[in-house]
Amino acid sequence: MKQGNSSRRVNEQARQVIAETLMFEIADPRLSLVTITGCEVSFDRSACNVYYTTSPDSYEEVQQAFEGAKGRIRSILARKLSWRTSPELRFFVDKSVDEAERIAKALLSERDRISVDSFDDDAAEGDR
Repeated sequence: MKQGNSSRRVNEQARQVIAETLMFEIADPRLSLVTITGCEVSFDRSACNVYYTTSPDSYEEVQQAFEGAKGRIRSILARKLSWRTSPELRFFVDKSVDEAERIAKALLSERDRISVDSFDDDAAEGDR
């Protein structure tokens, strides 16, 4: 679905407030190395899907930390934004960063393999 300027602005406002809340107002150390990559606020602002990334070995504990801090984050969001309702927060791991990293590693290893093969071919031609 195409986003308009209004929905894009609402999503960015929610992302910014949640990110600042994690940095300055939530003391849970499990949430210290979390990056909020995006938010999708429903049209009526009753729900907000929050996408985050963190190290792959801590997905489970970060999800539990978000479940524990959900109420506090929601109340801070309501206080800082002038919306009529405070959206229900749902947290999801954004694995696109992990996927991009996996692809980059694959491309680098393929590039290294190709350069080693071409080096071997050049060395073989020099021996002739």
